[in-house]
Amino acid sequence: MEKFILDTHTHTVASGHAYGTVLEMAKAASEKGLELLAITDHAPKLPGTCGEMHFRNFKVIDKTLFGVEILMGAELNIIDYKGTVDMERDLLSKMAIGIASMHTVCLAPGTEKENTAGLLKAMENPGVHIIGHPDDGRYPIDYETLVREAKAQRVLIELNNSSLMPGSGRKNSVENLEKILSFCERYGQEIIVNTDSHFPTSVGCFDKARELLLKVRFPEELIVNTNTEKLKKYLNRSGL
Repeated sequence: MEKFILDTHTHTVASGHAYGTVLEMAKAASEKGLELLAITDHAPKLPGTCGEMHFRNFKVIDKTLFGVEILMGAELNIIDYKGTVDMERDLLSKMAIGIASMHTVCLAPGTEKENTAGLLKAMENPGVHIIGHPDDGRYPIDYETLVREAKAQRVLIELNNSSLMPGSGRKNSVENLEKILSFCERYGQEIIVNTDSHFPTSVGCFDKARELLLKVRFPEELIVNTNTEKLKKYLNRSGL
């Protein structure tokens, strides 16, 4: 399997429960040989995270740090089963990258129909480029429908390395990811492998995800992490 050169789901101290700065995360990415790093701190509805001004001032951050291209974005919280995310359209339009995720502190798990509907509606938002950690079994999801719609909307599905780590609070991630990857292969849906790092030492560490990809023999051509241009074609969704 080719080297992974990008990591697009990471958090800094701004998220309130992560422990590295932008500079520390970028330096770690450089040391791991990454070419691109996205900083995606939690959007405002998550308890303890930063406010809107944090996201409005990204212009002061260098576009390249330690030889690594830096994208400043957000992990958006889906806050209802209509797919509403916790960032207004004008601010979301300024994000280089947007991940939409379900977190129990922002949205109680619903039925499979409700959870799936929330994800499908969120993907209609042009500021959403990635569906974050859909493997969490606390949120039952119709994975085939999710993958088919992601393909139609040109939204990436995330394989979250953190979900596979010991102690993860997400449920049945291995089994769920195997189902997701099977549908992605069937429909030709590309995935992105992310670390969901909350500390610099985990930036660019994809070991558990790689093991799973090799186990299921997932097609390498459907993984965007090997080429920055494969990612960037997903970051130009129209409508904002």
